[in-house]
Amino acid sequence: MSNAISIHPRVDNGIKPGSKDFAGGVLVCKCSDRPVKVEVKAQSMHNHACGCTKCWKPKGAVFSLVAVVPRDKVRVVENGDKLQVVDPKAAIQRHACKICGVHLFGRIEDRNHPFYGLDFIHTELSPDSGWSAPEFAAFVSSIIESGFPTSRMGDVRSRLKQLGLEPYDCLSPPLMDALATHAAKQKGVFREA
Repeated sequence: MSNAISIHPRVDNGIKPGSKDFAGGVLVCKCSDRPVKVEVKAQSMHNHACGCTKCWKPKGAVFSLVAVVPRDKVRVVENGDKLQVVDPKAAIQRHACKICGVHLFGRIEDRNHPFYGLDFIHTELSPDSGWSAPEFAAFVSSIIESGFPTSRMGDVRSRLKQLGLEPYDCLSPPLMDALATHAAKQKGVFREA
């Protein structure tokens, strides 16, 4: 696999399944001095490879790995004074360490947003094992905005499929359905059957 495209260090050699009994862990930034620690008291959901230009990626990764957990299950437990919001105007308020730059969690403050109540986390920042496995790849075309060559996009999509991550240029169908359901309810046109 020397010619294989590197997607992310956590998935390049295969995807490790999550544990159904896993109940959370601690996320730790990359600082050796006073690392920020965030406690997550829930299993992650909708874990996926994300190609957007806003998510934190480890050095050399083309995609980030990001999942969601209920907002009330996330708590900064150490060195929160080192956190800052990367872009206060963004829908997802990404809380990053001012020193190492790692995004510990992303929070949506707009109560009308369909994903309000969910925080976005990078499970790879946890020394704990058992987090849910990545299920799909989102915003695949967005890697072009990071400087990835368009001529290799077919190779990227093939590699994602080889890893078992269906590539989408938006979110997965169930998440897109959730967004559309939220919009329909807001408009008063939602029908269950």
